[in-house]
Amino acid sequence: MKIEPIVGRYAHISGCRMYFEEAGKGIPLVCLHTAGSDGRQYRAVLNDSSITKSYRVIAFDMPWHGKSSPPPGWEKEDYRLTTGAYTGLIMEFIREMGLERPVVMGCSIGGRIVLDLALKHARELRALIGLQSGAFVERYYDAAWLDHPEVHGGRACGAVAYGLMSPLSPEKERWETVWHYMQGGPGIFTGDLHFYQVEGDIRSRIGAIDTSVCPLYLLTGEYDYSASPRDTAAVAERVKGAKMTVMKGLGHFPMSENPEAFLGYLRPVLEEIRRA
Repeated sequence: MKIEPIVGRYAHISGCRMYFEEAGKGIPLVCLHTAGSDGRQYRAVLNDSSITKSYRVIAFDMPWHGKSSPPPGWEKEDYRLTTGAYTGLIMEFIREMGLERPVVMGCSIGGRIVLDLALKHARELRALIGLQSGAFVERYYDAAWLDHPEVHGGRACGAVAYGLMSPLSPEKERWETVWHYMQGGPGIFTGDLHFYQVEGDIRSRIGAIDTSVCPLYLLTGEYDYSASPRDTAAVAERVKGAKMTVMKGLGHFPMSENPEAFLGYLRPVLEEIRRA
C-alpha cells in the first residue's frame, strides 16, 4: 500500500470553509487551479520529493470548488468571479496562512491572475509562474450552455476540458482531469469563465509589470487553443524580463494531463528561483 505525503486541512477564510492540501517544507509555493476544477490538479507537484525537499507546496480549493464551501448566502445570487475578488482571495489566503514572500503558480484563470498579482503585489511575492497565461481570450462558445437546465453540466464541462488537452498526453491522466471537471458544482465553471472571457481583460495594463521586483515565468503547452503559445508570447513581448517556455506535447492542463512531462519543465524554474 502506498500512502502519499500530502496533508489536507480546512482554513476559515473570508467567511468560507476553505480546503487546502500541502506537502514539503521550505519556500512556500501556492498553486492555483483552473476554472471549474480544484487543487487535485497539482497532485504530481505535491508528490514530487525533488520539489518538496525545498518547497512547501500548497494547493487550495477556491470557495465553491472542490472540497471548499461557498460563502453564506450563496444561494441568493449567481456565482461570478471577478479580478478584485480573485486577487483578494489569494492574498488573504497568503496572509492568513502566514506565508512569507511565496512563489505563486497558476494555470488558465490562475495563469491570468498571476499577471494581476505581478501588477499589484509584486513586492509581497518571491516569483510568479503562469501556466497557460494570456492577457485575454475571446469567447469561442456560449458558456451559458455549461449551466443550462436541458444540458448535463458535468458532462458538458468535462467535454470542454477534454478538448483542451493534448492528444499526446496519457489517456489515464486526461480522463482523471475530465473527472474533476465533471464533479464541479452547477454554474461554477461558467462563473469562472466570466473572469476569464469577460471581466478579466488585462491587455491594457501588462506593460507596467516590473520583473525586476518579482520574476515572471510563463510556461505554455503547445496544444492549447484557449491560451495558445501565441497568446502567451503576446504577454512576454510586452513584459520586459518575462521568461517564456513552450512546453512540447502538452495542452491546457499540463500539471494534471501529463504530470511527468510537466515536472520536467517546472523543476528547472523552481531551482532557478531557489538559487536566486
